[in-house]
Amino acid sequence: MKRRVNVIGVGMTKFAKPGASAEYYEMAKEAGQKALQDANIQYNEIEQVFAGYVYGDSTCGQRAAYELGLTGVPIVNVNNNCSTGSSALFLARQAIEGGLAECVLALGFEKMEKGALGAKFNDREPPMGQHAQVMLNV
Repeated sequence: MKRRVNVIGVGMTKFAKPGASAEYYEMAKEAGQKALQDANIQYNEIEQVFAGYVYGDSTCGQRAAYELGLTGVPIVNVNNNCSTGSSALFLARQAIEGGLAECVLALGFEKMEKGALGAKFNDREPPMGQHAQVMLNV
């Protein structure tokens, strides 16, 4: 049986152009603190964190969540390009709905680079390579 899931707090930071924003962990701290305040809860009530971002190393979620407190909860890094935020929220909902946790945090942040978006790993086939080839052959 599925459990009811509610969003009880939200928080945001000011949007800034690439190169003009604060550090990612500072933005995450501000948004996280605002969400906790809006929910009227403390960080030590959070049982899991789902941290969504694309431009950063593999453990940026841990660094960002540590700004809110060091409680030893699992922190899952979520990277799904344009769907990252909704994926983090989906995983947070799933954890509660499935009875794995009572209170979780979906935390999103991004520090974009200046200029056009580009590939980071040029030593391997791009993930969309096969899809692009199928589209060309249609």
